[in-house]
Amino acid sequence: MDIKKRILVDMDGVLSNIYEQFKRYELEDTGTLIERSETLGKTEQEAFVNSLKYVIKKGFWRTIPVMPNAIDTLRILNKKYEVFIISSAMEFPNSLEEKYYWMEEHFPFITWKQLVLCGSKVMAKGDIMIDDHFKNLDYFDGRALLFSQPHNFGKENRGHERVEGWVEISKILL
Repeated sequence: MDIKKRILVDMDGVLSNIYEQFKRYELEDTGTLIERSETLGKTEQEAFVNSLKYVIKKGFWRTIPVMPNAIDTLRILNKKYEVFIISSAMEFPNSLEEKYYWMEEHFPFITWKQLVLCGSKVMAKGDIMIDDHFKNLDYFDGRALLFSQPHNFGKENRGHERVEGWVEISKILL
C-alpha cells in the first residue's frame, strides 16, 4: 500500500476569499469600495481599517466566498493526498463554528477529522503546506507553497514557492 503524502491547506486567503469579504463589509459599512490595487503590500488591517470589527461579527466567517477553482481542485487533491485543512481560528473564537459549517457547505468531501482549527500552526507536520502567510510557512520543514495575496505582494518569497491560485496548484500537485 502506498503511503499518501500529507498536504496542509490554509482556509483564510487560500480556500476562502477573505479579501472579497472585507471589501463587501467595507462597502456595506462605509460606502467605500476598496480596489485590490489599493491593498497591495498592506496587511489586512492596513488595507481594511475596520477589519477587526468585521471578524468578530456573527456571520462574517460563515459567508465568505470560496476562492475560484478551490472546490474542484481540493476534491481531486483529497483523493491523491492525505489532506488536512488547518486554520488559526482561536484568535477569533466565534469563527470556530462558522468555519466548520462553511467547510461542511462548500467542501462536504472533507470530513471533520480532516479539519484542524488551532491557535498556532507551529505543531503542524506534513509534506506540503499551502498558506498565504509567511508566519505559517517559515517554520514549516516540508514543501511550502505561498498562496499569493495582496498582503504578501511584492515581498521576498523567502524560499517558498509562490502560487497564483488553484489552477496553478493543480498543475503543480496533480
